[in-house]
Amino acid sequence: MPARIAVFTGGGDAPGLNAVIRAVTRTAILNYGWEVYGIRDGLEGVLLDRPDGVVRLNLHTVSEILPRGGTILGTVNRADPRLYTVQGGRTVVTDWAKERLRSWVKGQGIKGVVAIGGDGTMNIGYQLFEAGIPLVGVPKTIDNDLMGTDLTFGFDSAIDVATDALDRLRTTARSHKRVMVLEVMGRNAGWIALHAGVAGGAHVILLPEISFRLEAVCHALRQRWQRGSQYALVVVAEGAYPVGGAPIYHEIGGKKRLGGVGEWLAQCIYEVCGYEARAVVLGHLQRGGSPSAFDRILATQYGVAAVRCVASGTFGVMVGLHGKGIQHVPLSDVVGRQKIVAPDDPLVDIARDLGVAFGDEGEDNPA
Repeated sequence: MPARIAVFTGGGDAPGLNAVIRAVTRTAILNYGWEVYGIRDGLEGVLLDRPDGVVRLNLHTVSEILPRGGTILGTVNRADPRLYTVQGGRTVVTDWAKERLRSWVKGQGIKGVVAIGGDGTMNIGYQLFEAGIPLVGVPKTIDNDLMGTDLTFGFDSAIDVATDALDRLRTTARSHKRVMVLEVMGRNAGWIALHAGVAGGAHVILLPEISFRLEAVCHALRQRWQRGSQYALVVVAEGAYPVGGAPIYHEIGGKKRLGGVGEWLAQCIYEVCGYEARAVVLGHLQRGGSPSAFDRILATQYGVAAVRCVASGTFGVMVGLHGKGIQHVPLSDVVGRQKIVAPDDPLVDIARDLGVAFGDEGEDNPA
């Protein structure tokens, strides 16, 4: 019987997931002659013993999925109490789930499991590896906040969407002499806001890592008006908050959801500065659609590298981009940590030199 490997996608969706699945499948079949199985909806396809919970992947199955967004295997980013518990803010895999997956892996002759996901999935993957399951991680998140890699796939595509939105908002902002506030994703890390803000020529960029003062934001806007540029673009990460404040949440279906800082900020700008302001929330538009060419290539590199790790018996690691090459790092060095924007990050310094305001400046700083 030929060797078998399994692959699953966990957490929020991101452009490039299908590209990884394709790369894993083609590399395993064409180079090693292995059988490839996809687990549906994270690990639930196996753990909940669904009739269609596992699907055989072949060259035909993955032949048209490279440019497709989302994931053909489905994904979940919620904790099923039968499978996971939350302790100290971290998801912990139950012993029952570990044993069930371990039994399936052994019974099906699975040589290795490829886990594609972000911090939560890598955390779960590390626990499964410690429980004796041969596992390799692939880094996915549009937020680019995962340790152990220079870039996660999905990030470049999200920046493209946010930058395109800024380009479009600029024309309406200029036409109506308005402040346009664009709220992008970024709970604890402002990488999307920072990169899209620089790429889109934003005048104010607000990040979770740099608490802002409303007075400083308004001062920056007033300076633009005084110079005759009677419009402005503001990019704010959903997790950004003012000095002494906290991130803004709203309620949907009885559950608190992060978001709303864009609308709040637009209202404050109108009340304090007197400038007409409108807010646009990109939300899940940043997750959807086809991956960029860069993300397709990066995701493909990760998929091939993950299969090579399985072939060499290298488990308990995550593949990642380091410089121009793909390397692997222990999952123990990845979980429980988050890559956030440093206040002195080179791109922050570059943006400041260009006159971009971050809301923490003194009264004499230009915008």
